[in-house]
Amino acid sequence: MLEIRFHGRGGQGTVVASKALAFAVAREGRFVQTFPEYGVERRGAPVVAFTRIDDVPIYIRSKIYEPDHLVVLEPTLIGAIDVTEGLKPGGWIIINSDKKAAEFGQFAGFKVATFDATSVALKYRLGSSAAPIVNTAILGALSKITGFVGIDAVREAVREIAPVKKDENVKAAEEAYEKAEAEQEQS
Repeated sequence: MLEIRFHGRGGQGTVVASKALAFAVAREGRFVQTFPEYGVERRGAPVVAFTRIDDVPIYIRSKIYEPDHLVVLEPTLIGAIDVTEGLKPGGWIIINSDKKAAEFGQFAGFKVATFDATSVALKYRLGSSAAPIVNTAILGALSKITGFVGIDAVREAVREIAPVKKDENVKAAEEAYEKAEAEQEQS
């Protein structure tokens, strides 16, 4: 079973990112489970969402305590909370940031990749300039970096689940897929 935990803030599309990933994986014929964990349920508050993926039905009904990979939509959460809590050794940490992966030296022992999903969201006018919605761009980067879900399935899922600006959201995911790179593995 593959388990992914998403960290973001309310209004960034963290929960929708988790759902879109689940839709994409299901389109590829695997079993999925996705659900959020809310705090104070307001824009800007920390949000965590979870996605499980397997080739057999999933019966676990708890939050993910030991994820295989992490997706951080809001880099200001790093340091504010322990985003790596329970992360399995060798797991990917994919961070929405314009910084290089090497600048996140606190993640020694994990594979770190950064992608500036914010600039892609702004380019396609997803959300506002003050609060860009980065979820579809980060999914494109996740697809490219981890390879466990294909971009065709991500494209279809985004088109299906994006509440508005479907074409722009698809373009954001595609651009992220084209540009994302696994920059560095921390040692």
